[in-house]
Amino acid sequence: MSAVSEIRIRNANPLPPKSDGKYVVYWMTAFRRISYNFALQRAVEWSNQLNLPLVIFEALRCDYQWASVRFHQFFIDGMRDNFAGTLGKPVVYYPYLEDKTGAGKGLLGALAKDAAVVVVDDYPCIFLPKMVDAAANSIDSKMEAVDSNGVVPLRLAARTYLRAVDFRRFMQKNIRDCLTDFPEECPLDDLRISTTVRLPKTVLDRWPKADLDRCDQRWLASLPIDQSVSALAIKGGSEQATKEMNAFVAVRLDQYQEQRRNLDQSFTSGLSPYFRFGHISSHQVVLEVLKRERWSPAKMAEKSKGSSSDYWGTSAAAEAFLDELITWREIGFNMSSREGNYQEFESLPEWAQKTLVEHQADVRPNVYQMEEFETAKTHDDLWNAAQRQLVREGRIHNYMRMVWGKKILHWSRDPKSALEIMIHLNNKYAIDGRDPNSYSGIFWILGRYDRAWGPERKIFGKIRYMSEENTRKKLSVGNYLKTYASF
Repeated sequence: MSAVSEIRIRNANPLPPKSDGKYVVYWMTAFRRISYNFALQRAVEWSNQLNLPLVIFEALRCDYQWASVRFHQFFIDGMRDNFAGTLGKPVVYYPYLEDKTGAGKGLLGALAKDAAVVVVDDYPCIFLPKMVDAAANSIDSKMEAVDSNGVVPLRLAARTYLRAVDFRRFMQKNIRDCLTDFPEECPLDDLRISTTVRLPKTVLDRWPKADLDRCDQRWLASLPIDQSVSALAIKGGSEQATKEMNAFVAVRLDQYQEQRRNLDQSFTSGLSPYFRFGHISSHQVVLEVLKRERWSPAKMAEKSKGSSSDYWGTSAAAEAFLDELITWREIGFNMSSREGNYQEFESLPEWAQKTLVEHQADVRPNVYQMEEFETAKTHDDLWNAAQRQLVREGRIHNYMRMVWGKKILHWSRDPKSALEIMIHLNNKYAIDGRDPNSYSGIFWILGRYDRAWGPERKIFGKIRYMSEENTRKKLSVGNYLKTYASF
């Protein structure tokens, strides 16, 4: 087993491994999978080095922001796959599900009392960084946070990139080395210790392992989470994620570049929810795409020009998908890992803030409140269809998502109100929401990773303008309007 690169490992506290520890804990918070996972791989390294059993601890709170049946169900699907994937392995998988708010308080601390080392996911978004910092300061075990977010390590970049072309140029200069440093496909196969450990009875009595077979819709209905955001037809988990990846690579990838704006049939990967929940690794997807392309490093361009094409030496469709998967996905992680205010209006480029503020007093043709947006009660049937798709399916067609955001800016009291509305609706309903890549999409509406455009317009100023009229010209919207004519 290859060692996890130091650039992906961060000491969350300054403590050494506990000399009398009885096991190593991998606290699975974001990379909720047992394959292609640097954090799990690092935990296996510690287990082998210290000759101690490994415990994989995966928990789910009730009180995370926007907690709902939709998200809970997707999390639990993934936990079932992780349980199945650890059967027969010399490891203890410990799933825990809160049945009431605050029930899990103190669990990590109790589990860590007998842990020599705790390894945790280093995910730079929502509440997780603060949660990890608080935990690291409250336990007396060594804690490491490990980055398994993307192909390019978070700490490789020395600055925040404000334009995709600049991040792409940086990525192209460094990607060859990154492609030789992929996580192990099955890190648990490298565990040298053959015995497991009994978890403390005091821990299991107070915080019993979740019976994942009993976590059905009736059980979900008993939880203090948002019951109005219902579960989706699509299933979560690594098994389903791998099926989606294989279907995309084998069937849809060839038409990805030409057909991804097709409203009637999806030619996108469908993988964004699985990236968001950590059920699949971008490393795994990159490997599959490159294998399908019969790719070798010799096919890559020698120089990094920052161009979104003619770099990888693959088909145009694969090139376009890799640019989305690496450049556009990982630039969001670059921002959220370096800028604490990535969710705030003040994180926008100065030119974007300036032009939006200059035009915030412009008269809007329509002004809608949060409830009217949420219930799709605007005058625009195409926008309403996009909002209904979001509520019903947890997603919006990629092009329509951009139009959806632009019109919220157009019809809100001011740009900060528009931002608040977009974040709330996206994070409440989108199955791939609450993620650095998701915030990139929201803030792109307001100018992040974009440039100033002319002519200067009312309300938008120099922000890129997109209209419902142009959308109808570019896309065939008839079937889309029929499909999403109601909730």
